[in-house]
Amino acid sequence: MYLDSCVIVKLVSHEPDSAAYHGIVAGHSIVTSELAVAEVRSALLTKERAGRISHQARIAGWRLFQDKVRDQEFILLPLDRHVIERAGAVIDQCHPNVALRTLDAIHVATAELHGGEQMCSSDQRVCDASDFIGLSLTAPPPKTK
Repeated sequence: MYLDSCVIVKLVSHEPDSAAYHGIVAGHSIVTSELAVAEVRSALLTKERAGRISHQARIAGWRLFQDKVRDQEFILLPLDRHVIERAGAVIDQCHPNVALRTLDAIHVATAELHGGEQMCSSDQRVCDASDFIGLSLTAPPPKTK
């Protein structure tokens, strides 16, 4: 199963739907782009700056991410020229139906190029683009009230 960075952040820090995503990914092999190394770190820092997590929670989330990479619970797929070129093509392919951002396109392209992994994302643009190019999507968690 391919996770984009927003889902990884839910798995390494607490968010309202974190438990649901833990359930979705349970028992699956997890892959993501090397891009997640920068994106997860940035997202955790953003959450700390906004006061949504403490400094200690940010450090713990980053360490958990690093541990999961080290223990190969999260497999990082290479970010190379081929992925970048495919990401550009995905942006073109989705236009004008999906206003896909560059980093999101890199995730979609990486998933597609590495065997069409099932995409797990909480980002509607990533889900729309994945569906548009024919990647299978995980079912989203039920909405919490």
